[in-house]
Order: sequence, then C-alpha cells, then structure tokens
Amino acid sequence: MNKSRGIHGLGPVMLDLAGTELSVAEAETLRHPLVGGVILFSRNYHSPQQLCELTAAIRALRQPELLIAVDHEGGRVQRFQQGFSRIPPMRNLGVAWDRDRIAACKAATDIAYVLASELLACGVDFSFTPVLDVDFGASGVIGDRAFHADPAAIAQLSSALIAGLNEAGMASVGKHFPGHGHVRADSHLAVPVDERRYAEIEAIDLVPYKALINHGLAAVMPAHVIYPDVDTHPAGFSSKWLKQILRGQLGFDGMIFSDDLSMEGASVAGGVVERAKAALAAGCDMALLCNAPDAVPELLAGLTAGTLNQGRAEAMRGKRSIRDLQTLRQSTRFEQASGELIRIAATAV
Repeated sequence: MNKSRGIHGLGPVMLDLAGTELSVAEAETLRHPLVGGVILFSRNYHSPQQLCELTAAIRALRQPELLIAVDHEGGRVQRFQQGFSRIPPMRNLGVAWDRDRIAACKAATDIAYVLASELLACGVDFSFTPVLDVDFGASGVIGDRAFHADPAAIAQLSSALIAGLNEAGMASVGKHFPGHGHVRADSHLAVPVDERRYAEIEAIDLVPYKALINHGLAAVMPAHVIYPDVDTHPAGFSSKWLKQILRGQLGFDGMIFSDDLSMEGASVAGGVVERAKAALAAGCDMALLCNAPDAVPELLAGLTAGTLNQGRAEAMRGKRSIRDLQTLRQSTRFEQASGELIRIAATAV
C-alpha cells in the first residue's frame, strides 16, 4: 500500500466514511495531502472487532497516521453502543453535583476513563467531548448534553471529566465555543443568532473555557452561531472569536476544529470550498466535512495546500496502554470506574 503521500505532515481536512469497511476509493481519498483525519459515525460501527480492523486500516494508509475521532459524549450522542459501555448524558452528572459535588466530580473522572479507555482500545484517538455549553433551557439540540445551568459547575465537572480522559490517554475537545446553549435554533438545520451582549457571554458562557485553558483542554470546536455584538460571522468563521478572543484574550494554544461544514449553520460562508477557506482563515486548524460525500472532491480540489500544526495534531493522538477490550475490562481500574458509571446512569434527571 502506498504510504508516500502526506509524509511531510497531516492536512487540515477531516472526512467521514460510508460504511464499516474502508473502500478502495476512500483509501485513496484519505491519502490526499490535504486530509489529516477521519471522523467515525454509527454507520461505521458493527462490533468492537470490526472497529479495531477499520481503525487499523485507516492507520496503515500513511505516516504520520491520520487522526481518528468520533462524537461519543454519552446519552443521545454515542456513536458506538452495542459492545460498548453506555455513557449517561452529562446532565446526570449535573444532577449528582447538586447532591454531592465531590462525589459528582469523582464520577465524572470515572465515566470519562471508561469512555476514553474503550475507544482507545479500539484504535480511536479522541472523542469530541466535553460539551461546555451552559444549559439555559433553550436549546433542544444541546439539552441534556450540557452538564448544568451553572457555569461554575460546568467548569468543575468538565475539569474532572478531562482528568479521566487524560488518565486513559485521551485528549479533550471543548465545544461549542463560545456557547450554543442560549439559542433555540439548531445549527444543523438553521443559522442561529445569539443577540446577547459580549459582556454577558463572557460572564457566563466563557467561564468553563477560562477555567480549562492551561488546565488540560487540548482542543476547541466553535459554534455555527452568530453573535452580532462581536461579529457578523458565525464563531467558526470569525477571526474575532478565534484569533482575538480565544487565542489572544484567553491564551488558548491548542487545536481548533471547525464544526461540520455541511451543517446549515455554515451555509452563510458560501459553498463547501468557501466554507473551509473561511474556517481555516478565521483560525481553525482543521475543517470537518461530514455526510456530504459528493462535495469531497470539490473541497480537495479547491483548497490550496496546507498542513496542520504538527505539535497540536500530535497532542490529539491517543496514547493506548491497553489495546483490547477484554484485557481492559479485567483491570481493577476499569471495574471500579464502571461501577461508578452504572451508579450515575441510574441518576434520576
């Protein structure tokens, strides 16, 4: 198999796959020098063994190996279910926090350890988690994905969760910067607008980011939401949000992933090539294009050459200590963490 393409680094595009096996055409696409990662979905999963074979096939394509990611937060956003531990929605941890803060933080660490160690054992580098959005009770697409309505609680619970991810060997991705919880519109289907003043967003939504930057947060995913008090562009296409505020004012130096460019919230930037160019120009390190296979050739043909910041990319690579689920589940640490997961999963919300 030809591994020669992309040997000088990974590209700034993350793509998805059609099914449970890597096709010849997909393998060739993933060798393109502009590609740097793969995001997996439920359609790419049948069993843990199949997932291990798929991730191994992706890794064999080139050097450095492509990053492999998944949305695997828990609750209604968990792509791999049969054969994996069921991760409860993060709101369960918020309910637990209201009862016992210390116990809730311990549970967050244990749940994250289970989440991360199972994915790592199957060859997945990282999950796009945690959700740092504040639960204002407004957003249906966020809902119980959010930890809490109190940003201080979100900061502490997500810090504990990141500690569990890191313990297992996995980096974290905070989303959706600066916050998707206040808007009712779903950015998958519309272009949400958050009319609040920046001072209010800073005092509430940015609290978790301020707490986590320089304390374990490896990456950030901005929202396809417009905050007109700051910029006319959605945050994911806004250099004001990404370069001036996130990197400048908040001092974040990790990876920035765009949200899916096929979402309706990204449509204000134009066609697929214009969307990717706008995201990268605004400060994103990697542009995601999902569920739009017909647009992939246009994207790769239309983008100019580019590479990822290799230090940031390597920080996202999973560090696997246990490489199969059977061995993992026999470990004392996993058994203890699983017990805590089961307890929190039973928490009444």
